[in-house]
Amino acid sequence: MIATIRIITLLLVGLLLLGCTNNPPAAPPNISVNNSSTGVNMSKNPTVVFETTKGTFKAEIFEKEAPITAKNFLGLVRSGFYNNLTFHRYEPDFVIQGGDPRGDGSGGSDKTIPLEIVPGLSHDVGALGMARTNEPDSATSQFYIVVGNAKFLDGQYAVFGKVTSGMDIANQLRKGDRMNKVYVE
Repeated sequence: MIATIRIITLLLVGLLLLGCTNNPPAAPPNISVNNSSTGVNMSKNPTVVFETTKGTFKAEIFEKEAPITAKNFLGLVRSGFYNNLTFHRYEPDFVIQGGDPRGDGSGGSDKTIPLEIVPGLSHDVGALGMARTNEPDSATSQFYIVVGNAKFLDGQYAVFGKVTSGMDIANQLRKGDRMNKVYVE
């Protein structure tokens, strides 16, 4: 009888030890997990897919780093706002710009957002930035993709994303090319 109790006790202790690990359960995609031991946020930023007349490219949207600008952009994407809009501006070795429903650079959405400058987010090649007028808090829907040297825009315009695949496609875009479909992956 004592031997049976010892065996059962050893089995229970063994099962308890197997169930105790330092690894947190895996989080579903796009769910924020903060690893308290390292302080690192392990959640994933959303990816937006741009299907254009020149091909498809993808961009990570910095939802955590630039929440105001990212929320505005993602809301427009989810509403279908960018579908079938053109790129209305191309400046060689600088930017390709789109997001104007009028197609001439003078239009936008119904809402403006404040300028959101985030230290550490720079106008590197592939960066997505939010266009605006001379008024800092005038951004609506127009955005640009950096295709050349644009670091001089740092501190003046909001960077809210970066092309993660298909930069060769983004480099081929010109004025008049169309965003056939833009959606969150």
